[in-house]
Amino acid sequence: MREDARVSNFRIVVLASGSGTNLQAIIDQLHGHHGIEVVGVGSDKLRAGALARAEAAGILTTVFPRSDFPNRAKRDGTMGDWIESRDADLVVLAGYMQLLDAGFVARFRDCIVNVHPALLPSFPGLDAIGQALAAGVEVTGVTVHFVDEGVDSGPTLVQREVPVPTDGDREKLEAAIHAVEHELYPEAIRMIAEGRVRIDPDDSRVVTIDD
Repeated sequence: MREDARVSNFRIVVLASGSGTNLQAIIDQLHGHHGIEVVGVGSDKLRAGALARAEAAGILTTVFPRSDFPNRAKRDGTMGDWIESRDADLVVLAGYMQLLDAGFVARFRDCIVNVHPALLPSFPGLDAIGQALAAGVEVTGVTVHFVDEGVDSGPTLVQREVPVPTDGDREKLEAAIHAVEHELYPEAIRMIAEGRVRIDPDDSRVVTIDD
């Protein structure tokens, strides 16, 4: 992240693999507002719906197919070079379904965020909604967290609970979780852009949000 970053010119790059509904929420609520600009959208999928959403908003897109690179480290190194060329302050994962190389995480330490459809540390990894339903919990939720070298193990920024439907209907739960993601993720990014989020230098697990 640039040391002189201010809300008047806060630049984000979004990485996405799928249809891009979280990206759309970010575009609608943040892009060109609050001094925030989405300066690039990258994907590992040539036909990801997120790319079409970005192009419709006039945002630069780039694709990094896994098949074009000999290994993950090379792919993520090339992707990191592109992100730096965009002078980004924050890397936002929005349904990006590739594991990031440890070198990439170290390169953008404390400047990568992700949204996860559960109240971490509960139900990390794939199919968090299915995990919650199988566990029979009454409440699950959404977590926005910083990314480290583990799987959904980085320090939590914000969380919000989502009740599980009493009938266990997966479609209802997915819709409720997605609605919360579309509110909470832009809100969290805006707080970072405003300089209100601080990671404790003595304990990287502790995140403080100023009023």
